[in-house]
Amino acid sequence: MSPEYAVDGLFSLKSDVFSFGVLVLEIVSGKKNRGFNHPDHHHNLLGHAWRLWNEGRPLELINEPEQDSSTLSEIIRCIHVGLLCVQKRPEDRPNMSSVIVMLSSGISLPQPKQPGFFTERNLPEGESSSSNQKSFCTNEITVSYLEPR
Repeated sequence: MSPEYAVDGLFSLKSDVFSFGVLVLEIVSGKKNRGFNHPDHHHNLLGHAWRLWNEGRPLELINEPEQDSSTLSEIIRCIHVGLLCVQKRPEDRPNMSSVIVMLSSGISLPQPKQPGFFTERNLPEGESSSSNQKSFCTNEITVSYLEPR
């Protein structure tokens, strides 16, 4: 789900581009964004891909590292396009027709900016000082029945 839709309820064509980018990164990595865990950090899949990209290690994202060199350049391009699609601001994301051109040609690509939802999750239980505290939410509702006399 795109950040602008999750936060403000605004949906646009760029929301679909964001979802497509998530899907590309999930396919390349073989992992789901939701519930993604890594032993070195608490980022989701998007944050992990962004981190690897910035560190110059995008190939560590792929599911099957034993690929020939011609396929590796295509995979890196897919990661690059996926990161362009999940940028935080909708106006920074390409439209889908541009995405198709980016994936099917050798044109040079702009550098991606930080993805949406690039935040670290809460620490797992046991690593937090407030791990014994539980929070509860109570929703109170009143129901009125109208009955004739």
